[in-house]
Amino acid sequence: MEERIQKILSKAGIASRRKAEQLILEGRVLVNGRVATLGMKADMEKDYIKVDGKLVLKPEPKTYIVLNKPKGFLTTLEDPEGRPTIRELLKGIRYRVYPVGRLDFYSEGLLILTNDGELAYRLIHPSYKVPKTYLVKVKGIVEEKDLNKLRQGIMLEDGMTAPANIKRIRMPKTEKNSWLEITIYEGKKRQIRRMFERVRHPVLKLKRIRIDGIKLGNLPPGQWRYLTGEEIQKLKKSVKI
Repeated sequence: MEERIQKILSKAGIASRRKAEQLILEGRVLVNGRVATLGMKADMEKDYIKVDGKLVLKPEPKTYIVLNKPKGFLTTLEDPEGRPTIRELLKGIRYRVYPVGRLDFYSEGLLILTNDGELAYRLIHPSYKVPKTYLVKVKGIVEEKDLNKLRQGIMLEDGMTAPANIKRIRMPKTEKNSWLEITIYEGKKRQIRRMFERVRHPVLKLKRIRIDGIKLGNLPPGQWRYLTGEEIQKLKKSVKI
């Protein structure tokens, strides 16, 4: 389908339409080897468009993935030290996607990956207060007064945490450690581990089970699935896109 050159450049993320018009006026845009003019149209499927000598590629479709990250994988696509990364788990995904936030090497559970930069930015930014829920096993039996400290916010090296929702998970009476469900609305580095270290109950197991309305469910460790259209719309609505 033919479209105006400035619209094509805008869709490809090269420049805004106004800036694209300026590029055309400056003679920096070529279509099939000819200098483009304002009002010219082209078809991304058939024509070759270059800006400053670089070929403009058709933008990849927006892709949204949920991965159940196992323990022992880095939340990155490359590691110079050769450690296992989540790239090894993303077989069959046609387009390049990037993790939204992180789970540390020893943590597991729900990880969203996408090439939708605007959605990713808003899901991570603390001003949007996106709830992230974790199942946590910590050493020892945590007293209620310590849970209240965490609920109200606790001082870490990089500042006070926002209030968190925490509830106990009923476990067998023989259990000598505490199982808890905690929901936070920010994403400081290793935040939950550091929160429980402050009250002297180190984390033994950490699994993210939900981000906003997206649930891990019964997705097996190391496996991924596409988000449904309904899930994508819920996320976008939550962060006002």
